[in-house]
Amino acid sequence: MENEALALAQEIDFSMWALFARATFTVKLVMIILIVASFWAWSIIVQKLIQYRKARSEAQAFDERFWSGEPLDGLFDQIGATPDGQSEKIFASGMMEWRRSHRDDGGLIAGATARIDRSMDVAINKEAENLQKGLTVLATVGSSAPFIGLFGTVIGIMNAFIEIAEQQNTNLAVVAPGIAEALLATGLGLLAAIPAVIFYNKLSADSDRIVASYEAFSDEFATILSRQLDS
Repeated sequence: MENEALALAQEIDFSMWALFARATFTVKLVMIILIVASFWAWSIIVQKLIQYRKARSEAQAFDERFWSGEPLDGLFDQIGATPDGQSEKIFASGMMEWRRSHRDDGGLIAGATARIDRSMDVAINKEAENLQKGLTVLATVGSSAPFIGLFGTVIGIMNAFIEIAEQQNTNLAVVAPGIAEALLATGLGLLAAIPAVIFYNKLSADSDRIVASYEAFSDEFATILSRQLDS
């Protein structure tokens, strides 16, 4: 009997596809949801890694131009009012408000410094929102995927026990396939959640550092303009 059970177990296909194919509709649906969530999370991860690298590179290049000694008006005329780079957008928003604050006679309208600061803060908030867009998906996948996988596992094990009761057979060859299919759902849940959590933490920290660099630049730029106003 033991040899027959062992031979039967060896004949059962335990590949990932076979486990998925034998699963019930509910467990299959859970697995599909987890696979889609994993691909969605990885697409956001790759997109954000590229976006953040580009943002850091752009900020470094603009920082070199800004501190090169070139006149601010000349630099603004070169990049225009609607530049592509994030740092350039913050600079352009401040320069546009700076120019709007001048009267026809060359004097400055009262409250120019506050308006320039607010204008750059609005630009920074827009860029921060753009940097952080999609990170909530990673947080959601990281927190919910294990529980979704566990739900699939519970349903799968329930079905396995029901099958055992119907066949009135507790041989490993009967029990193992159902349990393996159920545990696959948990494995897929962890496969989706672990990278999502790791990269959510990393990307959140990277986003905070990039936004902090924008805020530091905004403060430095506002100091330069304030010095010109005072002079």
